[in-house]
Amino acid sequence: MDSLNNHINNQITILKNFRKHWEINSNYQLIFPFTGLLALLYSSYKLVDLFNIKPLFFKVFLILMTTYIFLRVTLFIFKKLEKKWKLTFRWEMIRVFMVFALTGSSSALIGKPILKIIGVTKNNFQPLVYWMLYIVIGFIFYQLLLIIFAWLFGQFKFFWDFEKKMLKRMKLGFLLNEK
Repeated sequence: MDSLNNHINNQITILKNFRKHWEINSNYQLIFPFTGLLALLYSSYKLVDLFNIKPLFFKVFLILMTTYIFLRVTLFIFKKLEKKWKLTFRWEMIRVFMVFALTGSSSALIGKPILKIIGVTKNNFQPLVYWMLYIVIGFIFYQLLLIIFAWLFGQFKFFWDFEKKMLKRMKLGFLLNEK
């Protein structure tokens, strides 16, 4: 029974350290790191699945290794961006990454149906023109979706400032109607 109590106490200590490191004050905030980890696992699964590996043990091993590598890279990027981005809490970095991921994926998914609706296909346009239009439409929807997802994830101010800075760097600041 003592070993079970020690194990439970160790798990509680690990969770407390995790919460302290990520500056998590409320239980609902735990959803962001766990959702981020699930997203890394899913991305790893999709990547490993591309190689059509049959032995289940080897596939699971590769998924876990890829997830570990993705996690290390993500934490390295967090450390670099933590100084650059002005966020109140560390766990907000995860929300910001989730907004970027959802926005990029969504804008890529929206591009082809929009092109199809306006009658642009690979068959009736040259490939270069088709892909240029795809990129332009993706870019336009990226800007809109970025603000929408930012609002949904409670990071509107951060992304609105990010959006303004990006438009000004692209010499499109006149669209902001600011003096």
